[in-house]
Amino acid sequence: MSLIRKTVVYVETTYVDGLKEAAIPLKMVAAAAVIKNPWAGQGYIENLTPEIRRIAPLVSEQLTKLIIDEIGSGEAVEAFGKAAVVGLDGELEHASALIHTLHFGNIYRSAVGAKSYLAFSNTRGPANAPICVPMMDKNDEGRRSHYLTAQFAIADAPAADELVIVIGASTTGRPHHRIGDRYKDLEELGHDLKNPAAVK
Repeated sequence: MSLIRKTVVYVETTYVDGLKEAAIPLKMVAAAAVIKNPWAGQGYIENLTPEIRRIAPLVSEQLTKLIIDEIGSGEAVEAFGKAAVVGLDGELEHASALIHTLHFGNIYRSAVGAKSYLAFSNTRGPANAPICVPMMDKNDEGRRSHYLTAQFAIADAPAADELVIVIGASTTGRPHHRIGDRYKDLEELGHDLKNPAAVK
């Protein structure tokens, strides 16, 4: 039996924002996998590691391929993120387990040549629950132009004993970004920008 019940690819392209045409349209893509929750119905399980190591890389590889097939190349991805929604028979830790692991994230990061960590959300809900995939610049978490969120839903997922695992990407930042970045604020507040800890 296949690990993945189905995949969904959500694509959103914005041509006009704030009544002004975008010089470069904003394309956001999210790839989702609906899978059986391996821990559902088993009560409290202390050690989630065996299933994390078995499942996370397989799902990440499939989703990464879907993103790159849609966008065209890993290099074209400028912002990225991840999300998980666990069905009502699972716990929030189950959603977190499969996305908050290097066995999941490093596959996607490597494919798109990223340096930043993946922005994320992990929630619990029924079928058709909102799926929000926050994103940020793949190489610079302080670049506010690329703070984005893709939002969609899957009508029949997650079932109570399922998980929806998602990665997202965008090909540019917001069409008319004009709020600066975190470094400008930090400089104004007197932080030392040469100190990496200052910009976290």
